[in-house]
Amino acid sequence: MTHSLPSRPPNPILSGLAGRCPRCGEGHLFHGFLTVAPKCEACGLDFSFIDSGDGPAFFVMTFSGFVVVAAALIVEVLYQPPFWVHAALWLPLILLTTLVPIRPLKGLMIALQYRHNAAEQQFRSDQSS
Repeated sequence: MTHSLPSRPPNPILSGLAGRCPRCGEGHLFHGFLTVAPKCEACGLDFSFIDSGDGPAFFVMTFSGFVVVAAALIVEVLYQPPFWVHAALWLPLILLTTLVPIRPLKGLMIALQYRHNAAEQQFRSDQSS
């Protein structure tokens, strides 16, 4: 069942982070953990235009790598623990700093892509020269 669109578009940051439709802000954007739904169940927006690419993964990996490597180096310099302690500390931190932010960040990038009508670059050849 579709309904009328809101008079003002939803905030792309809030709707994206919440995993909601970038047009109405109510329907679910994701069908699985990172799988984008075919369309919005609230307003019917076709999500086939969506291509967030590797952007969310790049930002998450950069953030996670900085946090984990910095923490591991600090712990190594200060305490010199055995390698199993490093594994016990940093594997859960890697999972936490990658899996928690990836979905909200992907939703944010999709919402911003929709808001700004971003699309893949199209090249045309001019035959008028």
